[in-house]
Amino acid sequence: MSAVWEQNVRRVVPYVAGEQPTDKNIIKLNTNENPYGPSPKVQELADHMDSDIFKKYPDQTAGDLVRALAKYHGFKPEEIFVGVGSDDVLAMCFMTFFNSDKEILFPNITYSFYPVWAEMLRIKYRTVPLDEQFNIRPEDYKAPNGGIIFPNPNAPTAILASREVVEDIIASNRDSIVIVDEAYIDFAEEGSSVIDLTRKYDNLIVVRTYSKSRSMAGLRIGYAIANEKLIKYINDVKYSYNSYTMNTPSIILGTASVEDDEYFKEKIEAIKKTREWFTEELKKLGFKVLPSSANFVFASPKTKTAAEVFEAAKQAGIYVRYFKAPLTKDFLRITIGLDEEMKKVVDFLKGFC
Repeated sequence: MSAVWEQNVRRVVPYVAGEQPTDKNIIKLNTNENPYGPSPKVQELADHMDSDIFKKYPDQTAGDLVRALAKYHGFKPEEIFVGVGSDDVLAMCFMTFFNSDKEILFPNITYSFYPVWAEMLRIKYRTVPLDEQFNIRPEDYKAPNGGIIFPNPNAPTAILASREVVEDIIASNRDSIVIVDEAYIDFAEEGSSVIDLTRKYDNLIVVRTYSKSRSMAGLRIGYAIANEKLIKYINDVKYSYNSYTMNTPSIILGTASVEDDEYFKEKIEAIKKTREWFTEELKKLGFKVLPSSANFVFASPKTKTAAEVFEAAKQAGIYVRYFKAPLTKDFLRITIGLDEEMKKVVDFLKGFC
């Protein structure tokens, strides 16, 4: 029998993350982690970190990290907001800016946390269909709305919308906040980011993460870039929710990562090179592969169903991601790992498909 108090429980369908197997023999390509370790500078600092720092609360402003990110991107510290992974940053943005009676808009195939936050926070939303090639159409976002959010490159498709498309959406919605989630932008061609447009449009927020390109998913570091007023609004919500969101090791090690740009760029290029090789190998096997600007590919097998390949790969110790939904059920999302890992995946697919 249901208790009376259950009538007041906020019920939501939670976000389902990719599996995190502990077996070190698994080839783990299901959560878009970076196969290379973080910068050697990060490792050196971690090895010599004094545990005495743990007894005190962290700097609630994460000042060192904010200043490092501001310097790296060419912005003022007041134009940077940091949080516990980009999920935390995005959730703060949802709470701060999506409070209209109008629906917020995001693609019908996109990061599956967006509808979860909207449901949890009681935000009205409408999903906007991609076109037949899985592209975002700017004309579909020229309608009354309470805000817009989309990843670029998109997930799980890995497709990049051009700067012209993104700016068209921003410029056409000056009365709404537009959030561009650039979790995977470092794997796209140079000049694809729109962080510079935050100086041109006061309704734009760009969100980034350390979890993909900086190999630091375990430390949970994300950040937003926007004008000072928008950043202040997000901080006001943060300090009303939890003053100490960033832990001290994340602040210290996140700062070190930004200061080693040579290593960062070297590993990005390595992943892009492997991605192109793997894409061609999949095509030789008859897979349909969407053009990728991320550290993963979205691919549809020819002779087997995606579900069959997913299950067989798992049995073989290869974890990829499968989204059992009408529009994505024919595809697998496969993270780009080390060269030797991807060669093993190709060998498995040659034998199974």
